[in-house]
Amino acid sequence: MEILTNLFDIFLHIDEYLGDIVRTFGVWTYVLLFLVIFAETGLVVTPFLPGDSLLFAAGAIAALVPDTLNIAVLVVVLIFAAILGDTANYWIGHWVGPKAFSGKVRFLKKEHLDRTNAFYDKHGGKTIILARFVPIVRTFAPFVAGIGAMNYSKFIAYNVVGGIAWVLIFTLLGYFFGNVPFVQHNFEYVIIAIVLISVLPAVWEIVAEKTRSRQTTPAVVAPEESAD
Repeated sequence: MEILTNLFDIFLHIDEYLGDIVRTFGVWTYVLLFLVIFAETGLVVTPFLPGDSLLFAAGAIAALVPDTLNIAVLVVVLIFAAILGDTANYWIGHWVGPKAFSGKVRFLKKEHLDRTNAFYDKHGGKTIILARFVPIVRTFAPFVAGIGAMNYSKFIAYNVVGGIAWVLIFTLLGYFFGNVPFVQHNFEYVIIAIVLISVLPAVWEIVAEKTRSRQTTPAVVAPEESAD
């Protein structure tokens, strides 16, 4: 419980923690940011690491200390971290997948893998790009794509587009708006709002899919009782 409390505190006040890191480590902060974003997108065991909030906070601090964190260098470093993270996650899934679905693990069934393949055949590009903007989901999407054997050339194209868009949007939002007095004084609420807005597309897609399922499911008509 104490670990969760500490993580939540870091999440809400990530600007303060990141500011301390920049003051302590200077330009080595680029390396730390690279590692965090790479792990958050590339390792399925670390979906709890900050993503959107870290990008926003990094952009805001880059505006304050441009001599230490140059916004152009920062964006390039984070884009590479995001793309390489998803790429590593894809290949981990690709390598683990055949073994995981060999039948030795009871709750991992082959039909689940077949459904994953069908899902990515239909929604692959949209899923990889949109998943970038949804916390936790972005950590698992490339892993599942690798398990489902999604075509790599297709995956890497969507990976690059999604990674560039994700980093640019949140980092530049922080750079241009993170130091507005209102945002500074309400930073924790802004971070919560960013996460909630990020989750909306996934919620919308789930609701829309359930609505479509109801509309396409034929009504079951009870058979008429035969007359005596």
